[in-house]
Amino acid sequence: MADAATPPENPLDTAVIEDLMRQQGEAVQALFAPFLPTTSTPLPNLASDPAAMQHWAMSAAKLQKMWLDFGAEQAGQIEPAMARMADPGRWTSLFTDWYAALPLSQAETQAKLWEDGLELWTNVLGRYGIGPAAGKEEPAALPRKDRRFADPRWADQPWFALLHQTYLLLAEKLTAMASDVKGLPPERQHQVQFFTKLVIDALSPANFPMTNPIVIERTMETHGENLVKGVEHMLADVRKGQLTHTDPQAFELGRNIAVTPGKVVYETPLFQLIQYSPATETVLAVPLLIFPPWINRFYILDLNPKKSFIRWAVEQGLTVFVVSWKSADAAMADVVWDDYVMAQVEAIDVVRERLGVPQVHAIGYCVAGTTLAATLAMLARRGEADKVRSATFFTAQVDFEKAGDLKSFIDDKQIKLLESLSTDGYLDGRYMAATFNLLRGTDLIWNYVVSNYLLGEDYPAFDLLHWNGDTTNLPAKWHKAYLEDLYRDNRLVMPDSLEIDGTPIDLRLIATPCYIQAGREDHIAPPESVWKLTRLLSGPWRFLLAGSGHIAGVVNPPDAGKYQYWRNDGAPTTLAEFVGGARETKGSWWPDWIEWIRESDAATVPAKGKRVPGGRGDPVIEDAPGRYVKTR
Repeated sequence: MADAATPPENPLDTAVIEDLMRQQGEAVQALFAPFLPTTSTPLPNLASDPAAMQHWAMSAAKLQKMWLDFGAEQAGQIEPAMARMADPGRWTSLFTDWYAALPLSQAETQAKLWEDGLELWTNVLGRYGIGPAAGKEEPAALPRKDRRFADPRWADQPWFALLHQTYLLLAEKLTAMASDVKGLPPERQHQVQFFTKLVIDALSPANFPMTNPIVIERTMETHGENLVKGVEHMLADVRKGQLTHTDPQAFELGRNIAVTPGKVVYETPLFQLIQYSPATETVLAVPLLIFPPWINRFYILDLNPKKSFIRWAVEQGLTVFVVSWKSADAAMADVVWDDYVMAQVEAIDVVRERLGVPQVHAIGYCVAGTTLAATLAMLARRGEADKVRSATFFTAQVDFEKAGDLKSFIDDKQIKLLESLSTDGYLDGRYMAATFNLLRGTDLIWNYVVSNYLLGEDYPAFDLLHWNGDTTNLPAKWHKAYLEDLYRDNRLVMPDSLEIDGTPIDLRLIATPCYIQAGREDHIAPPESVWKLTRLLSGPWRFLLAGSGHIAGVVNPPDAGKYQYWRNDGAPTTLAEFVGGARETKGSWWPDWIEWIRESDAATVPAKGKRVPGGRGDPVIEDAPGRYVKTR
């Protein structure tokens, strides 16, 4: 028996420990060596570097502990709606329907894929002096390009070159198959094409740690610390049920975003009305009332002083009001589209009464623009159209026949799924955020999977992405009716098919002068769809096509000197005719819009009295941006 004061003999002597470390080091080298680009730093000999081995062991232990803690924490805590969303059967059914629509099981298709693949592999490997094509000619550039694989490390080593080129070949073939599907209704064919893109985006080799040379190299350099940090990011996102795009601590409403000075001057259970302080001694007599979409926060139009449309409009001498919608909760379970239309009418009347003016200029953005069209039609039928001097539509649709990729989510199955996800009469805004992210999966999902989860990079501070992740809940009754009545059945363009507060809606009655802006690259409200409003109006209109998409096409301040816009002052009857005869102007379209506003009514008044919110004798509720924009 050993003496109590003598340490027990270690059954593993030094030679055995060194041998074990050598074997572990060789195993790590064997695992990663085939995948490392040829220009990368050689793998360390872990057997001769105990500190590196300890670093790897610590990373592994951290990962194991995080997963165990998360599993214990989440046991029984998954929200029922989230569980339904993640139901494997639901996704298996979608995948089965998609696979059945494509000719992937046909022998002819498979033979052609094999033939094209063999040709590609021969050419790619020949570039590296491998196979029958080696040395026959000068090495050529890789045949297919994609910005996800622009880093030289994707081409430095044959394995990664072959991998991503094969992926791009398959993506090309699948996309072509989806476009050539026959015998399906247009809506179903569009769904097949959209789901094909989702599958292709998800299966990119850039999205997986063992098939991405940049991730492998980063993992070796940091001894796995990037994966530790990445898993921390991923688990944090799983806990909150939403992908994080930007540093959540970087921005604060009223401090460095949504900072244009103003006051909340009116409030209902559905919205707050903000009036901004004037920046000029005189202002246009007709005030401006902006209706932003309630599926997002209003401060997309007031991100920071350099990007803010609201601040810019104030500086142009406009008295600016903005509606800040309340994010839905259980108290709004019975809110429907009528309520939003009547809220717009109420806001118009409040502004008119507050300033003692007969008319307002109105702006409707996206879904609020769709609603503004219904509001104008209702006012026209009631003989009250003169309450609105002009109406501006930012990327707004009224005819949903060709409403873009969002229609891929609109069928009876999808609507039933959304119903099952609603809780206490409202739909959690995280589902809508995920839907919009899917529309641009490469940019808004997989790009961040790689940077946040695989590379473990720090979050950037980007105000637009902060706004994109600041979700709002939607009233379930409104959302269901909107999808069915407008997106699915397209009833808004059918005269008198819909009623608001007992008044039939006919868009052909709108004689209010209208300014209609569309984004050339808009994937949410495609320009062809936005254009259709011009075919319904009975009054004067100006259509303008802006460069970029649904957000950047709107939020494009003149000082940025970015993008361009097109106008056609002729009489085009189609978007193609408009584009064919359009005149391009570099830069922002905002100056064109303010000129149009001034042409409609250039009268000015002193910026005093209630034109200055919160002045003497003008009780207000609180400072802008108000409480509603901060509720989740």
